[in-house]
Amino acid sequence: MDAERTRRVSGSAGSGSILVLVLFVLAISAALITGMLQLTTEELQQMRNQIGLTRALAVAEAGLHDALAQIRQDSSWNSGFSDKPFFEDSYSVTVSGSPPTMTLTSTGAVSTGYKARLEAHILAAPQSPHEITIEAIRINPE
Repeated sequence: MDAERTRRVSGSAGSGSILVLVLFVLAISAALITGMLQLTTEELQQMRNQIGLTRALAVAEAGLHDALAQIRQDSSWNSGFSDKPFFEDSYSVTVSGSPPTMTLTSTGAVSTGYKARLEAHILAAPQSPHEITIEAIRINPE
């Protein structure tokens, strides 16, 4: 009878240490999962930012090409564009300087709130259709 009682007492002490070990493993697992979820969330946000900025840059580039097409037709064109629709996004273009040397600044704005700017220094030939040379282009100039 005493041997049976001793076995029960030592068995219950062993199961208590197993419970502590299981709780420790669960706590470590929960910490690892939480950390991995945080990293995944940050990576998703970085990806959204990259997509938004790339899209805004593409819209700004479309505005620049639109302005260059106008200047090819008429080298004295300098009215620019203000919030011209481009699918669900828009661009604005300003023109400074006078022919043959001009500076075009195109700002692309996307529906998600991201913006990008392109600034191009161009040289327009005097004869029509006006050949255009892009001397310099800057992305998001300050």
